[in-house]
Amino acid sequence: MRNLPLADPGTPDDRSPARYLLWVARGQARTLAGGMSFGILWMASQAFIPAILGKAIDEGVAAKDGDKLLQWTAALCAIGVLQALAGIMRHRFAVTNWLMAAYRTVQVITRKSADLGATLPKHLATGEVVSVGASDLASIGTLMEVSARFAGAIVAFAVVATILLSTSTVLGLVVLIGVPVMLFCLGPMLRPLHRRQSAQREAVGELNSLGSDIVAGLRVLRGIGGEDSFSQRYRRESQEVRHAGVRVARIQSVLDAAQVLLPGTFVVLVVGIGAHFALRGDLSAGSLVAFYGYATFLVLPLRTVTEFVNQLMRGLVAGARVIRVVSLRPEITDPANAVQLPVRGDLVDPVSGVRARDGLLTAIVAAEPDVYGVLADRLGRYDEGSEVRFGGVTLASATRADVRQRILVSDAGSQLFTGTLRTELDPAGRRTEEQLLAAIRTASAEDVLVALADGLDSEVEEKGRSFSGGQRQRLVLVRALLADPAVLVLVEPTSAVDAHTEARIADRLREHRAGRSTVVLTASPLLLDRVDEVIFVAAGRVVAAGKHRDLLAHEPQYRRTVTRQTEEEQELTEGVRR
Repeated sequence: MRNLPLADPGTPDDRSPARYLLWVARGQARTLAGGMSFGILWMASQAFIPAILGKAIDEGVAAKDGDKLLQWTAALCAIGVLQALAGIMRHRFAVTNWLMAAYRTVQVITRKSADLGATLPKHLATGEVVSVGASDLASIGTLMEVSARFAGAIVAFAVVATILLSTSTVLGLVVLIGVPVMLFCLGPMLRPLHRRQSAQREAVGELNSLGSDIVAGLRVLRGIGGEDSFSQRYRRESQEVRHAGVRVARIQSVLDAAQVLLPGTFVVLVVGIGAHFALRGDLSAGSLVAFYGYATFLVLPLRTVTEFVNQLMRGLVAGARVIRVVSLRPEITDPANAVQLPVRGDLVDPVSGVRARDGLLTAIVAAEPDVYGVLADRLGRYDEGSEVRFGGVTLASATRADVRQRILVSDAGSQLFTGTLRTELDPAGRRTEEQLLAAIRTASAEDVLVALADGLDSEVEEKGRSFSGGQRQRLVLVRALLADPAVLVLVEPTSAVDAHTEARIADRLREHRAGRSTVVLTASPLLLDRVDEVIFVAAGRVVAAGKHRDLLAHEPQYRRTVTRQTEEEQELTEGVRR
């Protein structure tokens, strides 16, 4: 089982949770069938033990036949060994089914998240996606695991009912009628349980989202003294989760108690009827012992059936959360007849009039700071309506993979991930040590490397929280430089570093990217003074282009944007000069 392949049954069905669970089951049909087979053998072998005991008492002990007693003892020993072996294999398949179902769900969510890209955070909070991996996959895995025992329970029930009918019609009918009646009694609790589990799951997702936000902004919260406010909010949210859990526990406890009470009552009923028949002489002593064994044994399959129903409810709740992610559609889709982008060329945005010429270091300055994100989305084709052209070919006519290979957008929201620094900076492992060090020098991140005990082999904590804001920004720049795309779009790449470091980065960036197109969206004078061309955008359109110093001298609005002066301050400065 260790080497069983994970079959790919195609795209998961996003129409309903039940269909998604069926999709998961089809993907591991072989191991599910193996688990069910051994589950049936394991539980059915237990079903025959009372019959063998009854025969041993009647034909061996009561009849004082030593040979018969020895034969039935040997049969009991054989059935015990078979049960043990079947139980071992059932458990192995059960664990395999759990892991495969959970891993498949992780694959689905991870691949879908990668496919959605920037679309995902627009529709779902981080905590909602995290909760799928933290709790929902366990519910789906448990449902697949218990299915093997559920199949065995159904077969064992049929075997016992058949044996009882052949021995006593009345007792057989009691079993055949009593079991469905007990399950029917549990039915009214399942709908409110499902509803409360869904509410609890919603509360947990919201709490995880709040926790992620607090952790991500902890430094800012400490800076503005907002820790108490957010801790109180988190406390309120956690209490709501607790109350939701208590509501689930109330009905869950009733269900668990019913799983003990109803089968126990059923055992008492069957034993009572069997004892009545034994006193009348209709049943032998061995048959009475067998009937008691059957009644006691039936508790196991009955509880397994109710457990399966309970896990099915949890699985449907978990499946609904997975469907919320799977049913999302990316805002950017590949065209039916995609064309290949050229290796290099000018990057042109007809909407704004921006033209980043091939092989140059171009800066874009916007009078409105929020325009940077909009421009970067268009230039990198994160906007479906974009008509941006690269080398004369519209980005919308190429595949997303082709665009991402040619054009890389690195913004302030870029994250560092867990792993070694070397792997973080060069995930594909394509760069040499010299290339890594060259990119680190360009980003003026030598001090970051020197401070690490193991250098490039040092471990990076989650989101790089052990680094300062400026260090993280420079490491993100290193990663972007090592990707070495045809066009590199950098959004405010030096906003968190000091002036001396920014000047070094500005000097080295031009040399490092020589011959390739680089677009920097920034209003930093240190960077603007070192680029080949500055494009000034106001009200979403290009109003001027040229060298930084020329624009300072001849474009008042550009000068106000870069120097951050008001109109009154600028007029006063010009009056003093005159």
